[in-house]
Amino acid sequence: MRSKFQILHCYRTFYPESQGGVEQVILEIAQKIDNSCVLTLSDRPARLKLGGEVDVVAKKRWCSFASCCIGPGLLSELYRLHTPLLHFHYPWPFGDLAYFLAGRSRPLVITYHSDIVRQRLLGALYRPLMHRLLSQADRIVATSQNYVDSSPVLAAYKDKVKIIPIGISEQEYPQPTDDQVAEVAQRYGRDFMLFVGVLRYYKGLEYLIRASVGQPYRVVIAGRGPELRRLMTLVKDLGAQNVAFAGFVSDVEKGALMRLCRAVVFPSHLRSEAFGVTLLEGLMYGKPLISCEIGTGTSFVNVDGETGHVVPPANPAALREAMNDLWLNPDKAERMGWAGRQRYEKLFTGERMAAAYRKLYDEVLSERGLAR
Repeated sequence: MRSKFQILHCYRTFYPESQGGVEQVILEIAQKIDNSCVLTLSDRPARLKLGGEVDVVAKKRWCSFASCCIGPGLLSELYRLHTPLLHFHYPWPFGDLAYFLAGRSRPLVITYHSDIVRQRLLGALYRPLMHRLLSQADRIVATSQNYVDSSPVLAAYKDKVKIIPIGISEQEYPQPTDDQVAEVAQRYGRDFMLFVGVLRYYKGLEYLIRASVGQPYRVVIAGRGPELRRLMTLVKDLGAQNVAFAGFVSDVEKGALMRLCRAVVFPSHLRSEAFGVTLLEGLMYGKPLISCEIGTGTSFVNVDGETGHVVPPANPAALREAMNDLWLNPDKAERMGWAGRQRYEKLFTGERMAAAYRKLYDEVLSERGLAR
């Protein structure tokens, strides 16, 4: 029986349990394209609606091994929700298996968010299944030409790769009141360097902390994640008294932090960071950016010398020099922030991303003799 849904997004985690960049991209697309549904795994299985009345079906997560969430209940739900088009978000090996067991033969779009970087041994074992899935896909979406050019995996599928940059919608961000901004300013001050994100191994936060020692400005790290305890220990060992951990922040608090900061610092040093939604948020709020050259979309978002600084990865001295430049030259920081805002409006709005996906879905379904 044909499902009332037409587009089914599949990914290992989703809101409200997880709030990473991939989850934000999925929500943005699903909110703007009618009859979309999200199928995921969770410690608390449920059926719910999120912002924009997006239907979410979360099946029980049995376990998670090397960031690969597993839950057999997803297989039966994937089969039951017989949507005309499947949109899988890579990497997720269990999702690949689920497609072949319960979703095969349906049109398939894959958004390729990142190469598998850290789990090299497991990656080698998984490679045959990965190539089988990518070969099966009708289209593979990369988020930047930078990533296509530097990914050894995508090089084999260039004939079916479509580039659609990530976009975010300003209207989805709640605007903090003056009182809320003042409250955040009372805690952290103004003109600080700001990082926002999940505290993961590839975020390069160790190098940011080392770069911050002894500097006259505050560095605020907002977010939680598996690296938190190690990073807090490092701050204590180095005596980096100007580094503050804000923990998880609401969208309102994040908006206040963005308004108050001097610059957004995104020190990710490994290719696991394929794009960086926080960088887009920095552009949207008109803030200069500092990021690292890792051959991915981060250097597509942040244009060195125009919207901020791009520095070598895992290099505290280079990070410190970039932060000091924006600290000592507020006029330059303001000019770069203005240029960033123009770049956001031109390339990275949520409406632009959704329109590109809508067109892609129609193309795939038309090629399969179906209509959306």
